[in-house]
Amino acid sequence: MESMELNKLKKVKRLIYIFSIVIPLAVALLFGVKIEGVDFSFLPPFYASINALTAVVLVGALLAIKSKNKMLHQRLIQFAFILSAIFLLTYVAYHITSDSTSYGGEAKMVYYFILTSHILLSVIIIPIVLFTYLFAWQGDFERHKKWTRFAWPLWMYVAVTGVVVYWMIAPYYV
Repeated sequence: MESMELNKLKKVKRLIYIFSIVIPLAVALLFGVKIEGVDFSFLPPFYASINALTAVVLVGALLAIKSKNKMLHQRLIQFAFILSAIFLLTYVAYHITSDSTSYGGEAKMVYYFILTSHILLSVIIIPIVLFTYLFAWQGDFERHKKWTRFAWPLWMYVAVTGVVVYWMIAPYYV
């Protein structure tokens, strides 16, 4: 690899590490911010739907690559990235303008287990998905395939549990 390409690769890897730290920190810090007078109460079903659509798109991407349709696979993964970004923005917008909702159901342990695993994996998945994408972008499809074995099911779990968490908490929104 040429030194210019190596330099570019180092910069991209550094950006992945920065995003992997900054995004969860920013989300955590923004939970301490409350903006009054803005009503984004319509957002939870919207961002739950975004999570559901992300799961569908991820299944489509898997089917596309199994059918050897690399272009469709690539476009679907890029769409899943866009959906995840929209989810994140709307999720943060809702939480900086609304009070937290407490779960009031009988399955509290189940709810909190799903919620906790969803949150933890949503943090862990950031660098895994970004490095998996980087390997494909580089044309290192062997590494891409190895990383995808972890990235795809984790991303799918985060997308699906986002919907499950919404379904469980929705009756308790004020």
